[in-house]
Amino acid sequence: MVEKDYILQVSKLGVKLQDQVILEDVNFKLKKGKTLAIVGPNGAGKTVLFRTLLNLVPHTGKIEWAGQVKIGYVPQTMYVSDVPILVKEFLAFKSSANVKEALESVGLKAKDFLNKPLGVLSGGQLQRVLIAWAIIDNPNVLLFDEPTAGVDLGSVEAIYKMLDELRKRREITILLTSHDVHIIRDYSDYMLALNRCVTFFGKSKKIGDLRVQRMIFGEQVCLAYDVVYEVK
Repeated sequence: MVEKDYILQVSKLGVKLQDQVILEDVNFKLKKGKTLAIVGPNGAGKTVLFRTLLNLVPHTGKIEWAGQVKIGYVPQTMYVSDVPILVKEFLAFKSSANVKEALESVGLKAKDFLNKPLGVLSGGQLQRVLIAWAIIDNPNVLLFDEPTAGVDLGSVEAIYKMLDELRKRREITILLTSHDVHIIRDYSDYMLALNRCVTFFGKSKKIGDLRVQRMIFGEQVCLAYDVVYEVK
């Protein structure tokens, strides 16, 4: 049973794919309405963790969500250049969609974008449309796998600011992956570092500490189960 005020609790999570250990003894918990950044080197298991939280990957251990959670998910990549579909048609795939409201909630004017093909959008515009699609049916949890991958640098800050405003306005819990130290520090509350196992779990402000950076990106040292749970 998930503790009061928490929305997610993960205990002794393990994933093995094709006889290869991807995740091992992963433990953490997350409070409602907070943002958790998942960090670590390439191949550390960040995307696999997201897919496991969505129950798309066989695993050992326990994943517990509090109450009736509704999860929105934005994948790391989506190729749409050859897909002949308009923004309004894409968003309307969810039958209960308020397309105009969803689009404008991510900072895109409906009159300017509803009738545009997905394939002509810039990276930043497409990412906003994908976020609109993820929030269109009012989830209380959002998973973002590298939400600004492929987005021009000028749009990155604006997208994270928009996500933070959405979180506050809708009281959403957000989990995201990122390699950007500045983004992790300024736009998340907690940070979970993975390198097959958990190498750090604590407040995101600590990303500026060189000792913590060595724990995350240097030599792999797995945290013990009880140590992880002491982090407030």
